[in-house]
This record gives sequence, C-alpha cells and structure tokens, in this order.
Amino acid sequence: MYYFPQQPPYFLLAVGLFIAVTSGFGLSGTLKVIVQKWGKDSTEKAEPSFDSRQLVVPFLGITFGVSLFLYSGFAIFGFPPSLALAVALPLGLLTCLLVWLQLGSMLSFAKNKGMQALDLDSWS
Repeated sequence: MYYFPQQPPYFLLAVGLFIAVTSGFGLSGTLKVIVQKWGKDSTEKAEPSFDSRQLVVPFLGITFGVSLFLYSGFAIFGFPPSLALAVALPLGLLTCLLVWLQLGSMLSFAKNKGMQALDLDSWS
C-alpha cells in the first residue's frame, strides 16, 4: 500500500528554501566583513583574529532551512511525516556540521597562510 499525503507541504518547502538562501546571503556578507577586517589588520601588522560567534546565527539559519527543506521534500515524495523527519533531520544536521568544520578549517588556513594560499585557479 502506498502513502499519499492529502496536503503535501509545498509551503514548507518554499519557506525552508527561503530561510536557507537568505541565511546564506547573511553568512556571505559576514564572511566578507571578516576578510576585509583581516586586510585592514594586515596593513597595521596586527594578527588577524577569527571570531566564529559572528557566523553562528546565519549558519544555524542555513541548518534550519536545509533541514526544513529536506523534511518537506521527503514528505512531498511520499514519506510519512515521522519517517521524513527521522531521515531529514540527521541528514541536514550532519551535512551542516561537516560544512561548518570545513569552513572553520579553511578560515584558519587562510588566517595562517594568507588568502593567496587559497587561490585554486592557479593550480590548473
């Protein structure tokens, strides 16, 4: 027997995507401000500082938006709501955790080695 939702959560799908994209723009702006501060600090010969507390709120918004988007996507494609939540929540949280760890690693690498060390175009 197949499960067909009577009211697929299309609205939640759009809301989750909107939250994730707008939080992504906020994270992008915050990262640009941090990097610009590093540029100003390097001209003053001060050690660049990285404060991850500025990035937590936009990143939590991305995490919530992605998890909501995955949940509603699974629910639209026929998963029962409890199973959709049981799959989407760990998948979204694990993915965002791995991205957070990679972001922290890349920012500390850029802080120690400089932004020129991240120039991936010159490798090809």
